[in-house]
Amino acid sequence: MEGVFANKLRAFLTALGIIFGVAAVIAMLAIGTGAKQSILEQMKLIGTNNIVIKSVIQDSDEGSNSSGNSSENEKRPWSPGLTQQDIFAIQSILPNVEDISPEIILPTNIIQGGKMESARCIGVTNSFFELNNLVIGTGNNFHKAHLNLGSPVCIIGKNIQSKFFPKADPIGKYIKCGNTWLKIIGVLKKRKASKQSLQNLGIRDSNSDVYIPVQTALIRFKNRATVSKADLKQRNGNDERKEKNYHQIDKIVVRVNDSNYLRASADVISRILKRRHYGIIDYEIEVPELLLEQQQKTQDTFNFVLAVIAGISLLVGGIGIMNIMLASVLERIKEIGIRRSLGATQTDIILQFLFEAVFISLIGGLIGIVVGVASAEMIASSADIPTVVSAWSIILSFGVAATVGLIFGLFPARKAAVQDPIKALRTD
Repeated sequence: MEGVFANKLRAFLTALGIIFGVAAVIAMLAIGTGAKQSILEQMKLIGTNNIVIKSVIQDSDEGSNSSGNSSENEKRPWSPGLTQQDIFAIQSILPNVEDISPEIILPTNIIQGGKMESARCIGVTNSFFELNNLVIGTGNNFHKAHLNLGSPVCIIGKNIQSKFFPKADPIGKYIKCGNTWLKIIGVLKKRKASKQSLQNLGIRDSNSDVYIPVQTALIRFKNRATVSKADLKQRNGNDERKEKNYHQIDKIVVRVNDSNYLRASADVISRILKRRHYGIIDYEIEVPELLLEQQQKTQDTFNFVLAVIAGISLLVGGIGIMNIMLASVLERIKEIGIRRSLGATQTDIILQFLFEAVFISLIGGLIGIVVGVASAEMIASSADIPTVVSAWSIILSFGVAATVGLIFGLFPARKAAVQDPIKALRTD
């Protein structure tokens, strides 16, 4: 201890390598753990083993000729869009379908108690809540009669309850969506998710939607698969290039029972829909879990590179300790000779210099932990990167710091111990 505190500045400069190495290890592991936790949270949002099919609205330019005008004799390509029949076809052909959930998205206005807000009515089945890991907080789920008969009932998100029923229980009360009054039978638990995660995954904020049975959406709101005289008149008299939404179903989520069949199932679904839509690709098929797995592999590779860089920092710190300790041995040869002449053994000398090296490493490790935790917090706040400092990363970095001091301090300690006491006493 006297040897360390007699040269405080030299000891601090020696420990700098360990400080920065430990801080780098903690900060890099915090970034890696935060990224991994973010990916796991995204997995919870999208569910596991899911295949997502989204509708795509075709442009009327699809059937135009090279001059830009539609040919009178040439038939324009036609597709029925995503329909309930597609769901029945997928269920009947794919043997490994565990569950399937359609979604019909209807932008509307919500009116209740003199308040009006723009929102979305989402036509769903009970499978929707299970596949998206949504839990009913209060009230009940849709009954079989609700789903089959198109009953005017709904389940609302937590934000809808906060806006329209801030101090009252909404269960059993009515809310007006568009021109239809709906009875509230349930309220979803609030799902906490960052806005960035929802945007990256293309997921709506479930807290701000009103959920109705699919048949209710088709019977009481709008069934886009049906064509009326008004639609034909509007179509004939419309000169705009953009088509209106002709898909009966806006989104279909299919869950398979084995993740090993995700790619193959997605390929089969693509073939089914292509045949049913007469070769027109007016849909998108995504497998979010595979995309997230690839993202996680990339992140793991990145974390490994960061860990190697941090390990090199610790290695450089260890070399610095060895260098300073060798210089210290040369400076203190006479001290070594006096201790040996007074009865100190080689083991005593080894332990003295070895403890000095380990002590410097431990002090550097403690300071490095503080710097590493502070760095992780600064990265999280300034760069908007999620960081998680775990206990095992602190223990690991502290243990590595002690090990570095032990390993790189052993050689100088042995060199000090093998000095000839008589020659050491003659040294000025």
